[in-house]
Amino acid sequence: MPNPSLNIIIEANVPYLRGVLEPYASNVHYLPADEITPKAVENCDALIVRTRTRCDEALLGRSRCRLIATATIGTDHIDTEWCASRGIVVVNAPGCNAPAVAQYVFASLMQVVCKPLGAHTIGIIGVGHVGSIVERWARALDMKVLRYDPPRQQAEGGDDWASLDEIAEKADIITFHTPLTRTGEHPTFHMADEAFFRKLRRAPILINSARGAIVDNPALVRALDEGFVSKAVIDCWEGEPDVSRELLHRAAIATPHIAGYSAAGKVRASQQVADAVTTLFYLPRVHLNEPQPPACARTVSPTGVAESYDPMADTAAFRAHPEDFEKLRNSYPLREEAPEGKID
Repeated sequence: MPNPSLNIIIEANVPYLRGVLEPYASNVHYLPADEITPKAVENCDALIVRTRTRCDEALLGRSRCRLIATATIGTDHIDTEWCASRGIVVVNAPGCNAPAVAQYVFASLMQVVCKPLGAHTIGIIGVGHVGSIVERWARALDMKVLRYDPPRQQAEGGDDWASLDEIAEKADIITFHTPLTRTGEHPTFHMADEAFFRKLRRAPILINSARGAIVDNPALVRALDEGFVSKAVIDCWEGEPDVSRELLHRAAIATPHIAGYSAAGKVRASQQVADAVTTLFYLPRVHLNEPQPPACARTVSPTGVAESYDPMADTAAFRAHPEDFEKLRNSYPLREEAPEGKID
């Protein structure tokens, strides 16, 4: 029987959830992000969102909300300290779109590199869910890998870690896969700034498919103009949805924050947030009306990756209508992830 007192609000663009929780919660509402207001959430027990909903005291100060479940890997749109002080449980979907982001990285490289990937050194900044897949695929393609991840290095030890200075000196490709943090021992806000760019020695290709403000966007424009960076692949932007037009037109590949937009990734994320709701409120576990996503490919081939996704089509659409950032994201045709493969 449905719980008549349980009120759940779901951001309307979170896919695959309609009809799933209704058998157990009599009040389930689907709202566009701009309609998730303080008034709308006053009597909300659980809130399921994406990155476009800022969850903080301004939104939830008068709400009875007990759970925020974000169908994303990141939580920088949530004031986690304030939520903890109010006893609000915050749950994200770690790793849900990692294979899709790795696919985006390698499909983009297929478009912008001039030599076989095995001739390149890749610097991976952040070796978590996404970075670990990028590392595995890169090694299988005979690339030299430099890894930078201070929290993992501190926890695991070992000497197979690089410094940012070493990556700046030796990498032909630099790709970012960190959360966005502004405090702590290793903040990532503007970690790629003017000073970092001026240390680059090999005019690398720079890829940001993590969070926009990890890279100082105006500084990157200057680095491209001055030759410190040869090419940029940008999926995440400072100030989204109002992105830098200068960077948009200088980047070799420019997409509207869709690197992780695979069908399998969305299924994983929606299942994880549904599990969070059923666990906290002691409901039976629910299953989405979608096939179980396949496991991430252990290795990929350049041809298989290139055939699985073409970022140039998304770049053309975004450049033609940058004012449609949100529309392009919300109407994006979810793609299949890269298939298992061997080196061509």
